[in-house]
Amino acid sequence: MTLSILVTGASRGIGAAIALDLSGRGHRIAVHAGRDTAAAEAVRDGLPGAGHTVVVGDVGDPDACRRIVDSAVDSLGGIDVLVNNAGIFEAHPVDGTSFEEWQQAWRRTLDVNLLGPANLAWLVARHLVGRPAGPEGGRLVSVGSRGAYRGEPATPAYGASKAGLHALTQSLAVALAPHGILAAAVAPGFVETDMGRTVLDGPGGDAVRAQSPFNRVATPEDIARTVGWLATDAPLWVSGTVVDANGASYLR
Repeated sequence: MTLSILVTGASRGIGAAIALDLSGRGHRIAVHAGRDTAAAEAVRDGLPGAGHTVVVGDVGDPDACRRIVDSAVDSLGGIDVLVNNAGIFEAHPVDGTSFEEWQQAWRRTLDVNLLGPANLAWLVARHLVGRPAGPEGGRLVSVGSRGAYRGEPATPAYGASKAGLHALTQSLAVALAPHGILAAAVAPGFVETDMGRTVLDGPGGDAVRAQSPFNRVATPEDIARTVGWLATDAPLWVSGTVVDANGASYLR
């Protein structure tokens, strides 16, 4: 069965790897980007299969969230699966920012990392419940973080937003179970992306790799395969699960 899947933040990094993994499983993808249409189109054009599309908009804007979902529904003929991957990670240590900078960091981070996914989840859940074929088989998968558990001293709003995303996932799992809809999340550790390359190539790179007993960090493909399983093949009974995908770098 071919699924129609909206992947947010899919123009690069983990999101692009998720889009590639899911399209490789035979599904049609709406590749989302916040602003970079060209990057999203490049990802779309590199996906196997046909029928993929690009949607663009700021997930931190509720009206844009509605447009993103409407565009994906129109282009794909519906949405079966939402992958909430888009997020931001901006330093704002409590001892190194002004009060104004602190407020701005928290507001923007929560808008993009928590309120955006919540709004998209609401929109897709309502779409699933209201579609003629019914909601059964629908899935909501979110990319959280180990930072929700171990803390993020330089980016506290990020850690808090991901903790909220995990809690949202579990609340949705309970609320949507009567409709046959799965909700689950993945909590990665450090991932080898363009954003993390500066750290990995710097003097602290070896220490970051040593956090895992495998002495490396995750590749985007490691996370994508985990998300791909939850989005397609995982049994319904894992709904409500937050899968730790951190190479045993943080155990709880």
